[in-house]
Amino acid sequence: MSITPERKEALIKEYATKESDTGSPEVQVAILTERISNLTEHFKTHAKDKHSRRGLLKLVSQRRKLLDYVKGKDEARYRDLIGRLGIRR
Repeated sequence: MSITPERKEALIKEYATKESDTGSPEVQVAILTERISNLTEHFKTHAKDKHSRRGLLKLVSQRRKLLDYVKGKDEARYRDLIGRLGIRR
């Protein structure tokens, strides 16, 4: 359900806005999206796992807040980010 450190590093390198960037909204949204997709796959086989479902809803809410922040700051950055991640909105 969790992402591996290697996958996390790859996401950071791919979505970083500058060198040594680990905390920009783009990186955070990319990591959250990876975790959300992993949990979604988990629920296909474990439908009754209600405790993890609550965690999934919290992750989705956190990602939504970060995306709203990016959209408020720069609309083009927001559109580019959701296009790169394949998030529909």
